[in-house]
Amino acid sequence: MPAKPSSMQMGNIRVLTVDDSSFVRKALKRIFEAEHGIELVGEARSGREALEKIASLRPDVITLDVMMPEMDGIETLRAIMDAHPTPVLMLSQLTRDGAELTLRALEMGAMDFVDKSSTGMMDFFDLAREIIAKVRSIAAGRPMRIAQGDRQLCRDGGTRGIVDVVAIGASTGGPLALSMILPKFPREITFSILIVQHMPRGFTAPLAARLAAASEITVREAEEGDVLSPGVALIAPAGLHMFLRRDEEGHKVQLDMEPVEEIHRPSVDVLFRSVGEQAGERSMGVLLTGMGSDGVKGMRVIKEKGGYTIAQNEATSAIYGMPRVAIEANIVDRVLPVTAIAGEILRRA
Repeated sequence: MPAKPSSMQMGNIRVLTVDDSSFVRKALKRIFEAEHGIELVGEARSGREALEKIASLRPDVITLDVMMPEMDGIETLRAIMDAHPTPVLMLSQLTRDGAELTLRALEMGAMDFVDKSSTGMMDFFDLAREIIAKVRSIAAGRPMRIAQGDRQLCRDGGTRGIVDVVAIGASTGGPLALSMILPKFPREITFSILIVQHMPRGFTAPLAARLAAASEITVREAEEGDVLSPGVALIAPAGLHMFLRRDEEGHKVQLDMEPVEEIHRPSVDVLFRSVGEQAGERSMGVLLTGMGSDGVKGMRVIKEKGGYTIAQNEATSAIYGMPRVAIEANIVDRVLPVTAIAGEILRRA
């Protein structure tokens, strides 16, 4: 007798929602029940209840509240990843504690998050499109976690001083990937780093602070007019494009709302294009995990100007979208697991 096709093969994404708020559970139920191809298979009011239901329901995606009483979202996520690794979408709140817990969750294997504080509780349904899009994007993805040794400092050989700027672009799964790259750089590196990570407003500064705490190099959110310095990584603030410009003081950062027609702001394409144009053969572009194709056009400019290009491989990408499109466009010099990218940058810089 032939095997029964899975729900994903039949086009249905099975979702389990975990939230202590009855309002949020009801809102999510209405959102998912109104969406073709998504099936709400269960609800849980606590982490303990969720773990019991995951074992029997085997959902394709779990939505998980970050802040819950008793067994919070972090503890629940850890148990999920240990027993039943499943794509998890965190429902976060933009508070100091909420942002920190969300970033911890992304390092522990959660694939993405939605800021449910970005709209009032009575307007929760305004988030429906974002929630649906993210559930669909992570359903076929793979949860990744930091393993022992993934942050071990690279000191082999040092840099050659032939690269001024390394530009890095990432989307879904990017915070985890960045946390497996930046802490490997010794403080004496001879290049600067510019990063675009697709992320809601208010989360890029906490991300930078978390990466800085784990790294020898300096990591912070970029500010208008920053002069690039070796050993400093600047992350574009959410909501603003980041450009590389040059004047008598050297390479500088410019932040702008334009161009407004870009799907993402900040855009990896915008950053990569400016880095290729301004730094030329002394530039490097690194495209990490994420859905879509942002960064491919800009990476082509880096490649055409003589720069070096790297893409994360499929096996270590949470979502193999952005790197795949660049590889298929034949503009990538090396395809590597995320654990090998820092070493390759150091060897080539």
